Amino acid sequence: MPQEAPTPSARQNELLEAAYRYALAHGLTDLSLRPLAEAIGSSPRVLLFLFESKDGLLRALLARARADELALLDQAGQTDGPAGLAPAVERVWAWLAAKEHRPLLRLWAEAYTRSLVQPDGAWAGFARATVEDWLGVLAGFQPPAERDSEDGATRRTLALAVLRGALLDLLATNDEKRLTEAVVHQLALLQDDNGLD
Repeated sequence: MPQEAPTPSARQNELLEAAYRYALAHGLTDLSLRPLAEAIGSSPRVLLFLFESKDGLLRALLARARADELALLDQAGQTDGPAGLAPAVERVWAWLAAKEHRPLLRLWAEAYTRSLVQPDGAWAGFARATVEDWLGVLAGFQPPAERDSEDGATRRTLALAVLRGALLDLLATNDEKRLTEAVVHQLALLQDDNGLD
């Protein structure tokens, strides 16, 4: 029987939250324990003790970012507005495009890219897991008959491709107006072709 991971201590949770805020502001690629520890009121030794290694800390930060992203994406899609995948994608895009979410989304893009070029270590599986995360969130907006069909899987895959492509472009250009128009246009085309709804 596999051994369960010990429950994190209050201090570990506190330092993880502080390190997460630091990572949102500074990124993860060039993360160095000494400046991080100094910024969050700890020491490299304490961080290594609590997270076992720098990779352990990175994995904890990536898990924290994924949890935050999923909760916020799910919340963004849930409203009293029209049901279905297309309206949910439009709401999710509005959330993705909001300036206050850029730090989290830059962190996601950085981790996603690192996972593709460094598929081992702390980044292992992050890109694939986030694809599955997002597809799961999008599936939750589809009626059961659509969700469980092959066509439904294709529709949410297309929706994800549109959202991710627009998001990467937005992070590169900050051209929210152009990209919002493109997302809305694509959703209208898909609906006209009996697409996302």
